[in-house]
Amino acid sequence: MTGNVTEVTDANFDAEVLRSELPAFIDFWAGWCAPCRMISPIVEELAREYAGRIKVCKMDVDANQTTPVRYNIMSIPTLLFFNKGNVVDQIIGVRSKSDVRKVVDNVIAMK
Repeated sequence: MTGNVTEVTDANFDAEVLRSELPAFIDFWAGWCAPCRMISPIVEELAREYAGRIKVCKMDVDANQTTPVRYNIMSIPTLLFFNKGNVVDQIIGVRSKSDVRKVVDNVIAMK
């Protein structure tokens, strides 16, 4: 993981994501998940490209089970996009970088 991606847990999710000054998105993933490994480089690239404009986080669903249940994460990878503590969009499954970028741009524009 790069320095632009914050690893979040059930314990720090509210502080890191819901109370973030910036819009945020979180990648729910697991080490055994091949599609998660496919989208991970896209998430990390976008974290670098959008540094200072959106907070990018990752959560391992095997190590953290409370938050995924709270947000009804049924399959991974799932990307949830937050603005001012509220879910404003989601992507389920692997998507292209341009598809994810469109959602990121829309979330940033919501300020």
